[in-house]
Amino acid sequence: MEEPARWAELARRRLVVGVTGSIAAYKAAGVVSRLRQAGAEVRVAMTEAAARLVTPATFEALSGHAVYRDLFAPGDALAHVRLADWAEAVLVVPATADVIARAAAGMADDMVTAVLLAVARRVPVIMAPAMNSHMWDNPLVQRNVGVLKGLGYAFVGPVYGPLADGYEGLGRMAAEDDVVAAVAAALARPAGI
Repeated sequence: MEEPARWAELARRRLVVGVTGSIAAYKAAGVVSRLRQAGAEVRVAMTEAAARLVTPATFEALSGHAVYRDLFAPGDALAHVRLADWAEAVLVVPATADVIARAAAGMADDMVTAVLLAVARRVPVIMAPAMNSHMWDNPLVQRNVGVLKGLGYAFVGPVYGPLADGYEGLGRMAAEDDVVAAVAAALARPAGI
């Protein structure tokens, strides 16, 4: 199998994958599968919007673990903190305009944004945006991306191509292999860079 040698930085690494409510959420399944094939241990957190597009059972099967969805799950009120403490990196795939805005504002009203806030700047955070090209070009979205980049978040994509809504433009999620490579690169960098 090629993946472990190609992405050696991922072997035995603890990764949290946050899946949000874009039509590109189905691509997150391929990313989780590739991360696991590379030897990473993966835990998935999903927004409710993401769970309407791709079932949590898909990610449970691919990750081998229960999916984190409910910020107020009985008996697990601090799951977001434990998940953030466990993570060596966090990947948000796809990163919608909404989750980018909420992360930039420091909001934590779902499992994905709560993990992002709890992880602070202790581990790499990688965002893989996917949205309509007009949304991506919006100055508010670009401002929020700038805020997150200023905090050290890495972005992979978006790329130019056909979009689910029939448009063609900059807003398509980066290829799954490119997303995985971005996570590996973030983990390979020395701390603080």
